[in-house]
Amino acid sequence: MNKDFGNPLLAAMPKMLAPQELTQAVQSLPPLPAAPSLEGLALLSSIFIPMDYMYTLYDQLYRAIRTTYTTRTVLEGIRQTNALFRGDAGTCCATQAAAGSVLGVPGIGKTSTIRRCLDTMPQVIEHTDFEGQPFFCKQVLYLRVECPSDCSVKTLALNLVAALDRAIGSNYLHQLTALRSAAASAIAAQVKILCMTHHVGLILVDEIQNAVVTAQKNKQVKPLIKFLVELTNDTCTGVFFVGTPQAEELFTSQEHLKRRTRGIRLLPLKPDGVYRNFLKLLWQYQLTPERAELTEALANKLYDWSGGIPAYIVKIFQESQAQAFLMGRPCIDAKIMQQAINILAIKVPKTYAGGTYLSDFPPIGFQPIQPAEESCKSPADLMAGCKKAGCKPVERKRLYAKKRGRKAAVREEQDLLAAFKAGTDMLEHLARFNLLEKEREDENGDSEDN
Repeated sequence: MNKDFGNPLLAAMPKMLAPQELTQAVQSLPPLPAAPSLEGLALLSSIFIPMDYMYTLYDQLYRAIRTTYTTRTVLEGIRQTNALFRGDAGTCCATQAAAGSVLGVPGIGKTSTIRRCLDTMPQVIEHTDFEGQPFFCKQVLYLRVECPSDCSVKTLALNLVAALDRAIGSNYLHQLTALRSAAASAIAAQVKILCMTHHVGLILVDEIQNAVVTAQKNKQVKPLIKFLVELTNDTCTGVFFVGTPQAEELFTSQEHLKRRTRGIRLLPLKPDGVYRNFLKLLWQYQLTPERAELTEALANKLYDWSGGIPAYIVKIFQESQAQAFLMGRPCIDAKIMQQAINILAIKVPKTYAGGTYLSDFPPIGFQPIQPAEESCKSPADLMAGCKKAGCKPVERKRLYAKKRGRKAAVREEQDLLAAFKAGTDMLEHLARFNLLEKEREDENGDSEDN
């Protein structure tokens, strides 16, 4: 028996990539066109710059899939499938099924990063034999779906079936939709059976914040949550939720989700070395006739305009070059970038829910990164800062490269407030500047002598 305990599903799992291997697999830095042109700006949409936090997400997704196949062997899968056909709840080790969530502000790169991380693994593995014995099946490592805007169990179930059809080339969706009278519960039961039959390792539900909007309108979110919880319990299939911080409201309000939705909360880049490294790589893709120098002032302004959100940084950079072409300018500058901001109408939130800044993840060695203002945190510190069940996230104010507000007033050396803030001994400070009054005893003594 090998290290995978005779489990063909576990043995077929691809090897986990090292940080440098993941970097090479997910990055997209296309070559520059031969000549500058306005049409070539579409190239910027295909740029994908790896960052340190991406390996943490990859690690969580990989371990979630592996956990599914560790808790659900082939024999256990057959037993569970038979139980579902009989209408029984099944006895899978539900508490061991992987579940989690990844929340972050829009434009931070959640969906694109997760998609690229999953693309490093084969979605479907076809088995023909195992250890010299015939073994025919299709193992689906993951399925990606979006949370339906109406929070309908039937819609989500059909979306899962459609995703399975695309993965293995089956025709299950046509068979289910042909049964127009089929109830949502019947379709949900079929989805559970299909997940067991094709050994689905992980289900990712994107745009989970849609459930919050629907819940506020018609209170229809509970059946959807119940379906996802039952899907995890009955099949041992891992479930991950992806969305914006708005979904936190849903997670904390549903008891079933509190322990199942612990995970990473992503905040934008800080105005530090990690941001400068990202901008330095992006700055190479200037398609204007002349290249603008990346100055300290320009980098700071771009950060304050974008709030450190990667998608906003790329969009502003792209639109600025477009405006330079349209205005007949040789290259971009601060005024042109301000014009691009006005056109894009980008509004950066002033506060964020609690989370971890992209700059605070342990470095994986993609590019030499300048030291950040704060030291990088360890993985244990990162998980401690992640969302805990039942805890209210600590609100964070957005950061600026150039500090806002009025300058502090310059105080005189003998100022008491300045001395207090500096931790100076107040009596010594008063004595130094002759601010102490004479003691009354001395005054009384002088009057008696007179």
